[in-house]
Amino acid sequence: MKYLVTGGAGFIGSNLVDALIERGHEVAVIDNLVTGKKENVNTRAVFYQADITDLGQIEPLFKGIDGVFHVAAVARIQPSFENPDLYFRTNALGTRNVLAAAKKHGVKKVVYSASSSAYGETPLPADEAAKITSQSLHPYGSTKRMGEMLMSDLGTMTGGPKTACLRYFNVYGPRQTMDSDGPYPTVIGLFLGLKKKGKPLLIVPDGNQRRDFTWVGDVANANILAMESDKVGNAEIINIGSGKNYSIWDVARAVLEAPQATPEELIASGKCSYAPQRKGEVRETLANNSKARELIGWEPKMNFFDGIKKLLEI
Repeated sequence: MKYLVTGGAGFIGSNLVDALIERGHEVAVIDNLVTGKKENVNTRAVFYQADITDLGQIEPLFKGIDGVFHVAAVARIQPSFENPDLYFRTNALGTRNVLAAAKKHGVKKVVYSASSSAYGETPLPADEAAKITSQSLHPYGSTKRMGEMLMSDLGTMTGGPKTACLRYFNVYGPRQTMDSDGPYPTVIGLFLGLKKKGKPLLIVPDGNQRRDFTWVGDVANANILAMESDKVGNAEIINIGSGKNYSIWDVARAVLEAPQATPEELIASGKCSYAPQRKGEVRETLANNSKARELIGWEPKMNFFDGIKKLLEI
């Protein structure tokens, strides 16, 4: 098959491109390289430097494409408070453009990289059937939710491609954002970078927040299964999470390879220190992933601590 991956120079997108090429597919990549890195792109993929906010620029690139993996987005919670217009243009209007181009060229299916941030403070484990009754905690989550709505409104409902929405839970793995990539890296990337520099790991008080961490290879596999499944195509929302969660202290202990250390010991030793609270973050995330198992035959393969060990070896 011939697939197009938007955001294919980024963390999740580039890992997905690798997985597709390993399976023998032909792959084209669209990325504006604002946060993505050209060196991340598999040399066997065709690369186009283009921006999804410009329909005229990207539309010709959809000709002859069988399926689209729409991964491109402006990510991270905190900067979305500072520049909400950028998030709306990219995550909402950009998604509209992707669907318009897909419809014009007869693309069969678009798989959308959604976010578990859309749940806000939903009771856990988060279930796709849960009614989201309140506004998201931040513009990032709101605009990713808008993308889901567009997958429905501009998909098969109005003569467009089949669609599916994968709500990712705290993805980690090779090429994740690190402390060197700006002020808002993912926590695992932040910890790994600080450890390499011999600096204390920064713990947002009180470190007992819990996250459902999902290996990027498992996320790439979920995308491919959703594209290939005949059971999805009407903008179904599907959780992609491990179904287990871990505290920030658990992450710190794993990165520091100190499984028995207490928070008090890590603070006293200088290996960890406290950082200010960050706006917009929920206390806990946890996925109910039964729908993914049922509809696309997906289940997570990577054990969290094994994943951390792999990253420590890189």
